[in-house]
Amino acid sequence: MLKLRYDGAMEDMLVNKQKMRPVDWAVDVAIALAAFAFGCLQLYLSVNLLIPDEALRRFLGIEALVPSANAIAAVAITTLPLVVRRRFPWPCLVFVLAAWVFAQASAYNISLSVIGPLVALFTVAYIRTRPEAVAAACLAAMFVLIVPTTMRPSYLAQLTLVQNIALLTAAALAGQAMQLNRAYAAEAEQRARAAERSREVEAQRQVEEERVRIAREVHDITAHSLSAVSIQAAVAERLVETDPQAALAAIQEVRATAKNALGEMRAMVGVLRSGDAPETSPTAGSDRLPDLLAYLEGAGIQAQLDDARYQRNQVPAFIDVALFGIAREACTNIVRHAQATHATITLACQQTGNVRQALLVVQDNGCAPKSLKIETSGHGLKGMEERVRLLHGTLQTGIGKDGGFVVRVTVPLDGQPQTQDS
Repeated sequence: MLKLRYDGAMEDMLVNKQKMRPVDWAVDVAIALAAFAFGCLQLYLSVNLLIPDEALRRFLGIEALVPSANAIAAVAITTLPLVVRRRFPWPCLVFVLAAWVFAQASAYNISLSVIGPLVALFTVAYIRTRPEAVAAACLAAMFVLIVPTTMRPSYLAQLTLVQNIALLTAAALAGQAMQLNRAYAAEAEQRARAAERSREVEAQRQVEEERVRIAREVHDITAHSLSAVSIQAAVAERLVETDPQAALAAIQEVRATAKNALGEMRAMVGVLRSGDAPETSPTAGSDRLPDLLAYLEGAGIQAQLDDARYQRNQVPAFIDVALFGIAREACTNIVRHAQATHATITLACQQTGNVRQALLVVQDNGCAPKSLKIETSGHGLKGMEERVRLLHGTLQTGIGKDGGFVVRVTVPLDGQPQTQDS
Protein backbone atom coordinates (compact mmCIF):
# COMPACT_ATOMS: atom_id res chain seq x y z
CA MET A 1 0.00 0.00 0.00
CA LEU A 2 2.79 2.41 0.91
CA LYS A 3 4.60 1.58 -2.30
CA LEU A 4 1.48 2.23 -4.35
CA ARG A 5 0.96 5.61 -2.67
CA TYR A 6 4.61 6.50 -3.21
CA ASP A 7 4.46 5.53 -6.88
CA GLY A 8 1.24 7.51 -7.30
CA ALA A 9 2.77 10.63 -5.71
CA MET A 10 5.87 10.36 -7.91
CA GLU A 11 3.76 9.94 -11.03
CA ASP A 12 1.64 12.93 -10.06
CA MET A 13 4.77 15.03 -9.58
CA LEU A 14 6.45 13.92 -12.81
CA VAL A 15 3.39 14.07 -15.07
CA ASN A 16 0.79 16.80 -14.83
CA LYS A 17 -2.60 15.22 -15.56
CA GLN A 18 -4.09 18.49 -16.72
CA LYS A 19 -5.94 18.04 -19.99
CA MET A 20 -4.10 19.83 -22.78
CA ARG A 21 -6.12 21.23 -25.67
CA PRO A 22 -4.60 21.92 -29.10
CA VAL A 23 -4.61 25.62 -28.33
CA ASP A 24 -2.61 24.94 -25.14
CA TRP A 25 0.04 23.07 -27.11
CA ALA A 26 0.13 25.89 -29.66
CA VAL A 27 0.70 28.44 -26.88
CA ASP A 28 3.54 26.38 -25.40
CA VAL A 29 5.19 25.99 -28.82
CA ALA A 30 4.99 29.76 -29.33
CA ILE A 31 6.51 30.38 -25.88
CA ALA A 32 9.37 27.96 -26.57
CA LEU A 33 10.13 29.61 -29.93
CA ALA A 34 9.98 33.07 -28.36
CA ALA A 35 12.39 31.98 -25.60
CA PHE A 36 14.76 30.56 -28.23
CA ALA A 37 14.66 33.80 -30.23
CA PHE A 38 15.29 35.84 -27.08
CA GLY A 39 18.25 33.63 -26.11
CA CYS A 40 19.81 33.99 -29.56
CA LEU A 41 19.34 37.74 -29.51
CA GLN A 42 21.00 37.97 -26.11
CA LEU A 43 24.03 36.09 -27.44
CA TYR A 44 24.63 38.87 -29.92
CA LEU A 45 23.83 41.79 -27.66
CA SER A 46 25.23 40.80 -24.27
CA VAL A 47 28.91 41.49 -24.99
CA ASN A 48 29.64 43.01 -28.37
CA LEU A 49 26.99 45.75 -28.24
CA LEU A 50 26.49 46.38 -24.54
CA ILE A 51 30.27 46.64 -23.90
CA PRO A 52 31.69 47.95 -27.16
CA ASP A 53 34.95 49.27 -25.63
CA GLU A 54 37.72 46.71 -26.15
CA ALA A 55 39.83 47.92 -23.20
CA LEU A 56 36.87 47.57 -20.83
CA ARG A 57 36.12 44.10 -22.14
CA ARG A 58 39.73 43.03 -21.49
CA PHE A 59 39.57 44.53 -18.00
CA LEU A 60 36.46 42.49 -17.34
CA GLY A 61 38.06 39.39 -18.85
CA ILE A 62 35.68 39.25 -21.82
CA GLU A 63 36.49 38.53 -25.41
CA ALA A 64 34.39 39.93 -28.26
CA LEU A 65 33.16 36.75 -29.80
CA VAL A 66 30.59 35.94 -32.43
CA PRO A 67 28.22 33.18 -31.22
CA SER A 68 28.95 29.92 -32.95
CA ALA A 69 26.58 27.22 -34.09
CA ASN A 70 27.32 25.33 -30.90
CA ALA A 71 26.23 28.36 -28.82
CA ILE A 72 22.98 28.62 -30.77
CA ALA A 73 22.42 24.87 -30.32
CA ALA A 74 22.98 25.35 -26.59
CA VAL A 75 20.27 28.01 -26.53
CA ALA A 76 17.96 25.64 -28.41
CA ILE A 77 18.49 22.77 -26.00
CA THR A 78 17.70 25.03 -23.03
CA THR A 79 14.54 26.55 -24.50
CA LEU A 80 12.83 24.19 -26.95
CA PRO A 81 11.96 21.59 -24.24
CA LEU A 82 9.62 24.25 -22.85
CA VAL A 83 7.04 22.85 -25.27
CA VAL A 84 6.26 20.15 -22.69
CA ARG A 85 6.64 22.39 -19.63
CA ARG A 86 2.98 22.10 -18.56
CA ARG A 87 2.68 18.38 -19.23
CA PHE A 88 6.00 17.47 -17.53
CA PRO A 89 6.85 20.45 -15.29
CA TRP A 90 9.50 18.85 -13.07
CA PRO A 91 11.32 16.81 -15.75
CA CYS A 92 11.34 19.88 -17.99
CA LEU A 93 12.84 22.06 -15.24
CA VAL A 94 15.56 19.56 -14.30
CA PHE A 95 16.50 18.91 -17.93
CA VAL A 96 16.63 22.59 -18.84
CA LEU A 97 18.74 23.45 -15.76
CA ALA A 98 21.18 20.62 -16.40
CA ALA A 99 21.43 21.51 -20.09
CA TRP A 100 22.00 25.17 -19.23
CA VAL A 101 24.80 24.37 -16.76
CA PHE A 102 26.51 22.01 -19.21
CA ALA A 103 26.17 24.43 -22.12
CA GLN A 104 27.38 27.41 -20.07
CA ALA A 105 30.42 25.46 -18.89
CA SER A 106 31.22 24.45 -22.48
CA ALA A 107 30.65 27.92 -23.97
CA TYR A 108 33.79 29.54 -22.59
CA ASN A 109 33.37 33.27 -21.85
CA ILE A 110 30.01 33.42 -23.58
CA SER A 111 27.07 34.15 -21.28
CA LEU A 112 24.04 32.05 -22.21
CA SER A 113 20.57 33.39 -21.56
CA VAL A 114 18.80 31.98 -18.50
CA ILE A 115 15.39 32.45 -20.14
CA GLY A 116 14.77 28.68 -20.44
CA PRO A 117 15.24 27.90 -16.73
CA LEU A 118 13.22 31.02 -15.85
CA VAL A 119 10.16 29.88 -17.81
CA ALA A 120 10.47 26.31 -16.52
CA LEU A 121 10.73 27.51 -12.90
CA PHE A 122 7.77 29.85 -13.36
CA THR A 123 5.69 26.93 -14.66
CA VAL A 124 6.47 24.72 -11.66
CA ALA A 125 5.69 27.58 -9.25
CA TYR A 126 2.43 28.32 -11.09
CA ILE A 127 0.90 24.86 -11.45
CA ARG A 128 2.40 22.99 -8.47
CA THR A 129 2.17 23.43 -4.71
CA ARG A 130 4.03 26.02 -2.66
CA PRO A 131 6.52 23.51 -1.14
CA GLU A 132 7.33 22.31 -4.65
CA ALA A 133 7.80 25.92 -5.78
CA VAL A 134 10.29 26.52 -2.94
CA ALA A 135 12.12 23.28 -3.77
CA ALA A 136 12.27 24.20 -7.45
CA ALA A 137 13.66 27.65 -6.66
CA CYS A 138 16.35 26.17 -4.41
CA LEU A 139 17.24 23.57 -7.07
CA ALA A 140 17.53 26.25 -9.74
CA ALA A 141 19.71 28.42 -7.49
CA MET A 142 21.99 25.44 -6.79
CA PHE A 143 22.42 24.76 -10.50
CA VAL A 144 23.15 28.41 -11.22
CA LEU A 145 25.75 28.58 -8.43
CA ILE A 146 27.62 25.68 -10.05
CA VAL A 147 28.41 27.75 -13.15
CA PRO A 148 30.99 30.21 -11.66
CA THR A 149 33.20 27.27 -10.56
CA THR A 150 33.49 26.15 -14.18
CA MET A 151 34.36 29.57 -15.59
CA ARG A 152 37.33 31.88 -15.23
CA PRO A 153 36.56 34.36 -12.43
CA SER A 154 35.66 37.85 -13.67
CA TYR A 155 33.62 40.83 -12.63
CA LEU A 156 31.03 40.07 -15.31
CA ALA A 157 30.68 36.47 -14.11
CA GLN A 158 29.92 37.66 -10.59
CA LEU A 159 27.45 40.26 -11.87
CA THR A 160 25.75 37.64 -14.06
CA LEU A 161 25.47 35.28 -11.09
CA VAL A 162 23.69 37.90 -8.97
CA GLN A 163 21.43 38.77 -11.90
CA ASN A 164 20.48 35.15 -12.54
CA ILE A 165 19.69 34.47 -8.87
CA ALA A 166 17.49 37.57 -8.76
CA LEU A 167 15.68 36.56 -11.95
CA LEU A 168 15.05 33.02 -10.70
CA THR A 169 13.66 34.35 -7.42
CA ALA A 170 11.38 36.74 -9.32
CA ALA A 171 10.16 33.90 -11.58
CA ALA A 172 9.27 31.69 -8.60
CA LEU A 173 7.45 34.52 -6.83
CA ALA A 174 5.60 35.47 -10.01
CA GLY A 175 4.43 31.89 -10.50
CA GLN A 176 3.11 31.67 -6.96
CA ALA A 177 1.40 35.05 -7.28
CA MET A 178 -0.35 33.93 -10.47
CA GLN A 179 -1.42 30.70 -8.76
CA LEU A 180 -2.89 32.62 -5.81
CA ASN A 181 -4.72 34.96 -8.17
CA ARG A 182 -6.16 32.02 -10.11
CA ALA A 183 -7.27 30.32 -6.88
CA TYR A 184 -8.89 33.54 -5.67
CA ALA A 185 -10.78 33.97 -8.95
CA ALA A 186 -11.98 30.34 -8.85
CA GLU A 187 -13.14 30.74 -5.26
CA ALA A 188 -14.99 33.95 -6.09
CA GLU A 189 -16.73 32.22 -9.00
CA GLN A 190 -17.68 29.31 -6.75
CA ARG A 191 -19.12 31.67 -4.15
CA ALA A 192 -21.12 33.43 -6.86
CA ARG A 193 -22.57 30.10 -8.03
CA ALA A 194 -23.42 29.11 -4.48
CA ALA A 195 -25.13 32.46 -3.94
CA GLU A 196 -27.13 31.98 -7.15
CA ARG A 197 -28.24 28.52 -6.04
CA SER A 198 -29.20 29.95 -2.65
CA ARG A 199 -31.27 32.65 -4.33
CA GLU A 200 -33.06 30.06 -6.45
CA VAL A 201 -33.88 27.97 -3.36
CA GLU A 202 -35.12 31.05 -1.54
CA ALA A 203 -37.22 32.03 -4.55
CA GLN A 204 -38.82 28.59 -4.64
CA ARG A 205 -39.55 28.79 -0.93
CA GLN A 206 -41.21 32.17 -1.39
CA VAL A 207 -43.31 30.75 -4.22
CA GLU A 208 -44.64 28.03 -1.94
CA GLU A 209 -45.37 30.54 0.82
CA GLU A 210 -47.19 32.85 -1.58
CA ARG A 211 -49.32 30.02 -2.94
CA VAL A 212 -50.50 29.25 0.58
CA ARG A 213 -51.29 32.93 1.08
CA ILE A 214 -53.21 33.02 -2.20
CA ALA A 215 -55.38 30.11 -1.06
CA ARG A 216 -55.98 31.84 2.27
CA GLU A 217 -56.91 35.13 0.61
CA VAL A 218 -59.26 33.46 -1.88
CA HIS A 219 -60.93 31.72 1.03
CA ASP A 220 -61.26 34.99 2.97
CA ILE A 221 -62.76 36.87 0.01
CA THR A 222 -65.28 34.19 -0.87
CA ALA A 223 -66.23 33.46 2.74
CA HIS A 224 -66.74 37.10 3.63
CA SER A 225 -68.59 37.98 0.44
CA LEU A 226 -70.85 34.92 0.41
CA SER A 227 -71.69 35.43 4.09
CA ALA A 228 -72.70 39.01 3.41
CA VAL A 229 -74.73 37.97 0.36
CA SER A 230 -76.50 35.24 2.35
CA ILE A 231 -77.42 37.63 5.17
CA GLN A 232 -78.70 40.35 2.84
CA ALA A 233 -80.62 37.82 0.75
CA ALA A 234 -82.33 36.51 3.90
CA VAL A 235 -83.28 40.06 4.90
CA ALA A 236 -84.70 40.75 1.46
CA GLU A 237 -86.69 37.53 1.52
CA ARG A 238 -88.18 38.40 4.90
CA LEU A 239 -89.06 42.00 3.98
CA VAL A 240 -90.13 41.59 0.36
CA GLU A 241 -93.84 41.64 1.27
CA THR A 242 -93.89 43.84 4.36
CA ASP A 243 -91.28 46.45 3.37
CA PRO A 244 -90.49 46.40 -0.35
CA GLN A 245 -88.14 49.42 -0.09
CA ALA A 246 -85.99 47.74 2.58
CA ALA A 247 -85.99 44.54 0.57
CA LEU A 248 -84.86 46.47 -2.52
CA ALA A 249 -82.06 48.08 -0.52
CA ALA A 250 -80.95 44.64 0.69
CA ILE A 251 -80.95 43.32 -2.88
CA GLN A 252 -78.88 46.29 -4.03
CA GLU A 253 -76.43 45.57 -1.22
CA VAL A 254 -76.26 41.95 -2.38
CA ARG A 255 -75.51 43.12 -5.91
CA ALA A 256 -72.79 45.54 -4.80
CA THR A 257 -71.14 42.94 -2.56
CA ALA A 258 -71.16 40.32 -5.31
CA LYS A 259 -69.76 42.82 -7.81
CA ASN A 260 -66.91 43.82 -5.53
CA ALA A 261 -66.09 40.19 -4.76
CA LEU A 262 -66.08 39.29 -8.45
CA GLY A 263 -63.81 42.24 -9.20
CA GLU A 264 -61.31 41.18 -6.56
CA MET A 265 -61.39 37.55 -7.70
CA ARG A 266 -61.02 38.54 -11.36
CA ALA A 267 -57.99 40.70 -10.59
CA MET A 268 -56.42 38.00 -8.44
CA VAL A 269 -56.94 35.20 -10.94
CA GLY A 270 -55.60 37.43 -13.70
CA VAL A 271 -52.27 38.01 -11.99
CA LEU A 272 -51.67 34.41 -10.95
CA ARG A 273 -48.90 32.52 -12.75
CA SER A 274 -47.67 28.94 -12.59
CA GLY A 275 -43.96 29.76 -12.92
CA ASP A 276 -41.17 29.55 -10.39
CA ALA A 277 -40.45 33.25 -9.73
CA PRO A 278 -41.56 34.88 -6.48
CA GLU A 279 -42.87 37.90 -8.31
CA THR A 280 -45.71 35.81 -9.79
CA SER A 281 -47.56 35.50 -6.46
CA PRO A 282 -49.67 38.57 -5.79
CA THR A 283 -51.12 38.14 -2.30
CA ALA A 284 -48.80 40.55 -0.48
CA GLY A 285 -49.79 44.22 -0.50
CA SER A 286 -48.03 47.55 -0.31
CA ASP A 287 -47.36 47.03 3.39
CA ARG A 288 -44.66 44.58 2.21
CA LEU A 289 -42.72 47.21 0.25
CA PRO A 290 -40.01 47.35 2.95
CA ASP A 291 -39.35 43.69 2.11
CA LEU A 292 -38.54 44.76 -1.46
CA LEU A 293 -36.08 47.33 -0.12
CA ALA A 294 -34.42 44.64 1.97
CA TYR A 295 -34.31 42.37 -1.10
CA LEU A 296 -32.59 45.05 -3.19
CA GLU A 297 -30.16 45.98 -0.45
CA GLY A 298 -29.34 42.32 0.06
CA ALA A 299 -28.28 42.27 -3.60
CA GLY A 300 -25.98 45.26 -3.05
CA ILE A 301 -28.36 47.89 -4.47
CA GLN A 302 -29.13 51.06 -2.54
CA ALA A 303 -32.93 51.33 -2.39
CA GLN A 304 -35.25 54.23 -1.56
CA LEU A 305 -39.01 54.20 -0.99
CA ASP A 306 -41.35 57.19 -1.32
CA ASP A 307 -44.93 56.33 -0.31
CA ALA A 308 -45.83 59.45 1.70
CA ARG A 309 -48.62 60.39 -0.76
CA TYR A 310 -50.18 56.92 -0.83
CA GLN A 311 -53.41 56.37 1.10
CA ARG A 312 -53.62 52.60 1.41
CA ASN A 313 -56.98 52.63 3.18
CA GLN A 314 -58.53 54.39 0.16
CA VAL A 315 -57.19 51.90 -2.40
CA PRO A 316 -59.12 48.69 -3.12
CA ALA A 317 -57.33 45.62 -1.82
CA PHE A 318 -56.97 43.95 -5.22
CA ILE A 319 -55.37 47.10 -6.71
CA ASP A 320 -52.98 47.38 -3.78
CA VAL A 321 -52.03 43.71 -4.17
CA ALA A 322 -51.52 44.06 -7.92
CA LEU A 323 -49.35 47.18 -7.52
CA PHE A 324 -47.13 45.34 -5.08
CA GLY A 325 -46.85 42.41 -7.50
CA ILE A 326 -45.76 44.76 -10.29
CA ALA A 327 -43.21 46.43 -8.00
CA ARG A 328 -41.86 43.02 -7.06
CA GLU A 329 -41.48 42.00 -10.71
CA ALA A 330 -39.64 45.26 -11.46
CA CYS A 331 -37.29 44.81 -8.47
CA THR A 332 -36.54 41.22 -9.47
CA ASN A 333 -35.65 42.37 -13.00
CA ILE A 334 -33.35 45.03 -11.51
CA VAL A 335 -31.44 42.44 -9.49
CA ARG A 336 -31.24 39.93 -12.34
CA HIS A 337 -30.52 42.10 -15.33
CA ALA A 338 -29.90 45.81 -14.62
CA GLN A 339 -26.48 45.70 -12.89
CA ALA A 340 -27.68 48.75 -10.97
CA THR A 341 -26.31 50.36 -7.80
CA HIS A 342 -29.38 52.45 -6.89
CA ALA A 343 -33.13 52.03 -7.25
CA THR A 344 -36.18 54.03 -6.17
CA ILE A 345 -39.79 52.96 -5.64
CA THR A 346 -42.48 55.64 -5.67
CA LEU A 347 -46.09 54.88 -4.72
CA ALA A 348 -48.71 57.63 -4.53
CA CYS A 349 -52.33 58.57 -5.01
CA GLN A 350 -53.02 61.48 -7.35
CA GLN A 351 -55.89 63.35 -8.95
CA THR A 352 -55.85 63.69 -12.75
CA GLY A 353 -58.84 65.73 -13.84
CA ASN A 354 -61.87 63.98 -12.38
CA VAL A 355 -60.10 60.63 -12.04
CA ARG A 356 -58.31 59.49 -8.91
CA GLN A 357 -55.34 57.30 -9.69
CA ALA A 358 -52.75 55.16 -7.96
CA LEU A 359 -49.24 55.78 -9.28
CA LEU A 360 -46.28 53.36 -9.12
CA VAL A 361 -42.80 54.22 -10.44
CA VAL A 362 -39.81 51.87 -10.17
CA GLN A 363 -36.53 53.24 -11.51
CA ASP A 364 -32.88 52.13 -11.45
CA ASN A 365 -29.55 53.51 -12.67
CA GLY A 366 -28.34 50.31 -14.30
CA CYS A 367 -28.17 49.05 -17.86
CA ALA A 368 -31.39 49.51 -19.77
CA PRO A 369 -32.40 46.49 -21.93
CA LYS A 370 -31.39 46.58 -25.58
CA SER A 371 -34.99 46.16 -26.62
CA LEU A 372 -38.00 47.64 -24.87
CA LYS A 373 -40.37 45.29 -26.68
CA ILE A 374 -42.52 43.36 -24.22
CA GLU A 375 -41.68 39.68 -24.27
CA THR A 376 -44.30 36.97 -24.68
CA SER A 377 -42.94 34.52 -22.11
CA GLY A 378 -45.76 35.19 -19.62
CA HIS A 379 -43.51 36.80 -17.03
CA GLY A 380 -41.65 40.08 -16.54
CA LEU A 381 -42.95 42.95 -18.66
CA LYS A 382 -45.63 40.73 -20.15
CA GLY A 383 -46.94 39.92 -16.69
CA MET A 384 -46.96 43.59 -15.76
CA GLU A 385 -48.89 44.45 -18.91
CA GLU A 386 -51.56 41.84 -18.16
CA ARG A 387 -52.01 42.97 -14.57
CA VAL A 388 -52.32 46.61 -15.55
CA ARG A 389 -54.79 45.78 -18.33
CA LEU A 390 -57.00 43.91 -15.86
CA LEU A 391 -57.05 47.02 -13.69
CA HIS A 392 -57.86 49.31 -16.67
CA GLY A 393 -54.59 51.14 -16.08
CA THR A 394 -51.58 52.17 -18.15
CA LEU A 395 -48.03 50.81 -18.24
CA GLN A 396 -45.08 52.83 -19.50
CA THR A 397 -41.52 51.49 -19.75
CA GLY A 398 -38.42 53.20 -21.03
CA ILE A 399 -35.01 54.65 -20.34
CA GLY A 400 -34.78 57.17 -17.50
CA LYS A 401 -32.80 60.38 -17.28
CA ASP A 402 -29.78 58.68 -15.72
CA GLY A 403 -29.75 55.91 -18.32
CA GLY A 404 -31.50 53.30 -16.18
CA PHE A 405 -34.84 51.59 -16.77
CA VAL A 406 -38.16 53.03 -15.61
CA VAL A 407 -41.47 51.23 -15.03
CA ARG A 408 -44.42 53.63 -14.58
CA VAL A 409 -47.92 52.37 -13.78
CA THR A 410 -51.12 54.38 -13.27
CA VAL A 411 -54.37 52.69 -12.20
CA PRO A 412 -57.77 54.40 -11.79
CA LEU A 413 -59.28 53.99 -8.36
CA ASP A 414 -62.89 54.49 -9.49
CA GLY A 415 -62.86 51.58 -11.94
CA GLN A 416 -62.98 53.75 -15.11
CA PRO A 417 -60.60 52.69 -17.89
CA GLN A 418 -57.83 55.04 -19.00
CA THR A 419 -56.46 55.77 -22.42
CA GLN A 420 -53.11 53.99 -22.98
CA ASP A 421 -50.39 56.59 -23.41
CA SER A 422 -47.74 56.08 -25.96
